[in-house]
Amino acid sequence: MNTTESTTKPVPSRLSRVRGSVSDFFLMLYRVYAFIIRFFKEVLLPPYDLKEIVRQCYETGVRSFTLITLTGFIVGVIFTKQSRPSLTSFGATSWLPSLVSIAIMKALAPLVTALIAAGKVGSSIGAELGSMRVTEQIDAMEVSGTKPFKFLVCTRVIATTITIPLLATYVAFIALLGGYLNVSANEGTTYVTFMEQAFEPLTFVDFWASLSKAIVFGFTIGIVGCYQGFNADKGTEGVGKAANGAVVTAMFLVFIEEVLIVQIAGWFR
Repeated sequence: MNTTESTTKPVPSRLSRVRGSVSDFFLMLYRVYAFIIRFFKEVLLPPYDLKEIVRQCYETGVRSFTLITLTGFIVGVIFTKQSRPSLTSFGATSWLPSLVSIAIMKALAPLVTALIAAGKVGSSIGAELGSMRVTEQIDAMEVSGTKPFKFLVCTRVIATTITIPLLATYVAFIALLGGYLNVSANEGTTYVTFMEQAFEPLTFVDFWASLSKAIVFGFTIGIVGCYQGFNADKGTEGVGKAANGAVVTAMFLVFIEEVLIVQIAGWFR
């Protein structure tokens, strides 16, 4: 009589799986923290590659100029068009320029700019650095004595931190221009009157909060894209994951930062 012994692998319990997930999460947080600390250490030490920073500013800003312009103008026109019926029902169409400027300057301009940059710039950074990691170009730079972190990461993060606020300011004025054209076509408001009414309710805190958002958003987009690309897995699939992770993570963090900065700005009003 033949007997067969069957060996079964122990199935990991739910508690062990939860512990593993928690450990992976905190390990990821540590890696992100170490990456950010390394950035601040590297960026403060010479030499400074100004030529590469300018090139990255061009890649981030100028190449996004057309898309940013169209999006900002459409946002201004659509928001004004959608807001008019509500104000008309209360006989308060004269408040339309103020409403448009408050919405655009306080929230829409930096947020829309950040979301577009996260999709275009963040994915590009993640894919580019991910491709360099997969093809071992970064490893080759480290072996040759070049500092790939300073050249690849610091320059891109500085570029996004500089250009996103500039783009957000540009988007704000383009959106106001779109709002003015819509208001002028329906109410006959002059450009001077529109701008006076638009900037009347805004305060210094509003401008400072909007600029702070854009700076934080730019830094977030740059550091997330560089982290995802710099730590991409081997293989072509890793490049796709790096680009996708850069976009999704950056957008998620942008919304969280939006809530936090709005709350902090509210304390100063």
